[in-house]
Amino acid sequence: MTTLTARLTVNEAALARNWRALDALSAPDCETAAVVKGDGYGCGLTRVGQCLASAGVRSFFVALPEEGVSLRAALGPDPAIYILGGYGRDLADQYRASSMRPVLNSADQFQTWFTDIGGPCALQLDTGMNRLGMEADEATALGDLPDAVELVMSHMGCADDPPHPMNKAQLTEFRRLTESLHQRLSLSATAGTLLSADYHFDMVRPGIGLYGGWPYAEAERVVTVEVPIIQIRDLAPGESVGYAATWTATRPSRIATISAGYADGLIRALSGGAQAFIDGQPVPFAGRVSMDLITLDVTDCPCVPGDMVELLGPNQSIDDLAAAAGTIGHEILTSLGRRYARH
Repeated sequence: MTTLTARLTVNEAALARNWRALDALSAPDCETAAVVKGDGYGCGLTRVGQCLASAGVRSFFVALPEEGVSLRAALGPDPAIYILGGYGRDLADQYRASSMRPVLNSADQFQTWFTDIGGPCALQLDTGMNRLGMEADEATALGDLPDAVELVMSHMGCADDPPHPMNKAQLTEFRRLTESLHQRLSLSATAGTLLSADYHFDMVRPGIGLYGGWPYAEAERVVTVEVPIIQIRDLAPGESVGYAATWTATRPSRIATISAGYADGLIRALSGGAQAFIDGQPVPFAGRVSMDLITLDVTDCPCVPGDMVELLGPNQSIDDLAAAAGTIGHEILTSLGRRYARH
C-alpha cells in the first residue's frame, strides 16, 4: 500500500562525529559547547541533546527558557544550560526548577537576575553586531563582576566571510572589553571556530556545523528527508501544473505528486528552481509548492507511486536546497515540520 507519510532521518552518529571534529579544531584548552536551539535545528531537541551529551558536550545553548526546561528533563542535572534570550522576573520559577543559566544582555537583566536568584550566569557584550548584549559603557558601569558570572561572551556577525573587516574589529573590541576580567570568555560559533585559534578563547559554541551546514564544508550530512510519490499523471504539451499555472508542459510529460509541502517546512520559495532525486537521478520541481504537495517533472525518470523521493540526503545537502530557495541552511532545517515519520 502506498504511504502518504514523508520520512525524516537524523543520523545521530554523524551529529556526534561533527561535534568531535569541531572540538578537535578548537584550541586544546577550549571547551566546545553545542547550540541546540530551534528544536535542535529542527532535528529534535531532546534526542540531539542526549546524543551530544553522550559525545562529551558539557554546555548547551538554547534561545528560550521553555527549551531549557525540556533539555534539563532529558539530560539530568549535570550539563550547563544557557538561555540566550536572558532573564525576566516572570521566569524565576523556571530558572530555579531547572537550574538554567541566563545569558544576561542588559543592565536591567543583570540587576533583576542578581536580585531574584543570583546563581551562575553568563554576560553578553555587544562588540559590533548591534543585536543583543551590553554596550561598552553599560558593561563598564557594572564594575567588578561577581563570581557567579562564569562566562562573558559576544557573537560575531560576519565570521562566515573570513576576509570581512568586521571579524578583526569584533575580535579587537572583545579583547579590549574583557582584558581585565577573570571570567571564561567565548566569542565564536561555528564560523568563528573555523577562522583561527585567535577567536577561540575559553569556549566555542558551534551550531549549524553540527548539523551538516555551511560554512563547515567538511561536516557530515546529518538529515535525510524522503517523500513518497502518491500519484503520477501524463500531460500533453500545453497543459499546466499547480496554482497559477506557472509550469506548462512543452512536450509529452509525466508529473509525480509527492506528499509534502510548505506545511512540512519545504518552503514555497523552492517553487520553480529546486530539484529532488529518485535513485540518484535529479528531477526538477514543476509548478508551485503547495501546503501538502509538490509536483515533479519525472518525464525522464522511471518511477511509480510509492517510490521515495530524496529532498535532503546523500545527493542534496541542506545548503543545496537552501540555495534553490534563496535562503540559508538554517531556515531549511528549522522549518521542518512535525508531520514527518522521524527516525
